[in-house]
Amino acid sequence: MAKQEVDQTNTKIDSNVSDSTHEEGVCETTCPVQSAAIILDGKWTTLIIRELLSGKKRYSELQRALPGISPKMLAKRLLFLEERGILRKTIYPVIPPKTEYELTELGYAMRQLIAAMATFGKLVQA
Repeated sequence: MAKQEVDQTNTKIDSNVSDSTHEEGVCETTCPVQSAAIILDGKWTTLIIRELLSGKKRYSELQRALPGISPKMLAKRLLFLEERGILRKTIYPVIPPKTEYELTELGYAMRQLIAAMATFGKLVQA
């Protein structure tokens, strides 16, 4: 990404942040950045969302796609995201039980955020 593109992106971000309820040095509970940070908290959350951007996944598919995540942590993060309306869990009444996870409309709204993180990650890796 060229420096001019980065500067233009930063200008857009700066104007969006300054339009929010954020005051210099104070992050109120109504701050949209704080609201997003609460959802994105944790090492695994954005990686789980990244995996679900391509469509429905079963628990075992997510676990295979995220080396190093414990079953307990995966279950905890999936429940957290479900409770906040980011993903939907569907349990099928079959034997053996089949459970699928998929992003909701709100979850898919994070597509641009994940793409921006990937772009930033490439800059950091360079």
